[in-house]
Amino acid sequence: HLESELNEDPPEYEHAIKLFEEIKEILLSFLAPGANRIQNQICEVLDTDLIRQQAEHNAVDIHGLANYIINTMGKLCAPIRDNDIKQLKATENIVELLRQIFHVLDLMKMDVANYTIQSLRPYLRRNLVDYERTKFQEILEETPSALDLTTEWIKESIEDELSSISNESSSSPGADHSSKSSISPTLVLNNGYLKLLQWDYHKTIPETLITDEVRLQELREKLNQLKIIACVCLITNNMVGAAIVNVPDFANQVKRVSVPLLEGMSKKTFDLKEALNAIGVQICIKVNESLTERDLPTLNAEMQNNLVGQIASIIEENNPVSSLIDKRIQLFMKSLLALPSFRKCMPTLPGGLSVIQPEMELVGSQFASIVEFNKQVYGPFYANILKKLLFPEAAIGKTEIEAPSN
Repeated sequence: HLESELNEDPPEYEHAIKLFEEIKEILLSFLAPGANRIQNQICEVLDTDLIRQQAEHNAVDIHGLANYIINTMGKLCAPIRDNDIKQLKATENIVELLRQIFHVLDLMKMDVANYTIQSLRPYLRRNLVDYERTKFQEILEETPSALDLTTEWIKESIEDELSSISNESSSSPGADHSSKSSISPTLVLNNGYLKLLQWDYHKTIPETLITDEVRLQELREKLNQLKIIACVCLITNNMVGAAIVNVPDFANQVKRVSVPLLEGMSKKTFDLKEALNAIGVQICIKVNESLTERDLPTLNAEMQNNLVGQIASIIEENNPVSSLIDKRIQLFMKSLLALPSFRKCMPTLPGGLSVIQPEMELVGSQFASIVEFNKQVYGPFYANILKKLLFPEAAIGKTEIEAPSN
């Protein structure tokens, strides 16, 4: 419509004027209170009545108005939009320019919204922590058994930790390190959280984690996918070795093959064995394509069958590759929970996981966020449970224990 109006002789500016009016209102919405000078300037330059008068005399400098708008956007936008502003300045066609101006203005609106949310997040988080804790306390007062599953979850984690300490100290007879008082409550709690990444969600989750159940299931499924991808890469590298080690983007090719075939793997109807066979076949195709491109001999039928078979065996119990990758994923997640602030830095990724590093860091940060918030809300409840389980004979008020929320 705009294009047809501007191509008339003389040009018709009514639609363009409406667009300038919209742009003016959007620009004004970005201004902070008290920014009177730039507000007056925007209203003066994009004065609809003035532009209409100029249109009547065919004296509208539409490119000049567009340039003013772009320069004003450059002053108001976040640094991340500087490249978008440069591209606007390089656009000559006025219709396309106005279309792109509205696109960048939409991005700027999103930036403002995200900044506002980010600014309010600490306040909202504090209030949400207090709200959820108060509501749960009300439930607990009405239903004293509302922490039974949570208590059992923590108790299992304590038993696992005692078993681990006992195994480590078995080589030092005479040294009794298996006492409950030697266990770190924070470590017990963190190990309990790690169990949720391998939890059988057909059974009831601890009461204090019910609101996070869906997200935890999604993270568990994503981790299972990443484990398989890492296993596939490790098996392929071990079998094919130098032939693909220097192939750029091969790890991403494995991901592109594997991820679609592993979608929905948590469903009962999902046939993981079939999916792994399909992945193995596709990997053979990719490897042979890469070898052919570099005039190298391709994998023969026996090698391809071997590769497909090893990939399919990932799901077998005690598969060495699967067990190795699983332990390293658990080690990474455990190291992540032990950090004072996971947002400032990530722990070093164990060997064999570099092919899934971006995805692991994303899943890890999402999991750590869930854990952090859960500790803030339910920390006092966990502390009471841990005191009873670790120090059953200690007098109340004399026992000092590391606060889980820290």
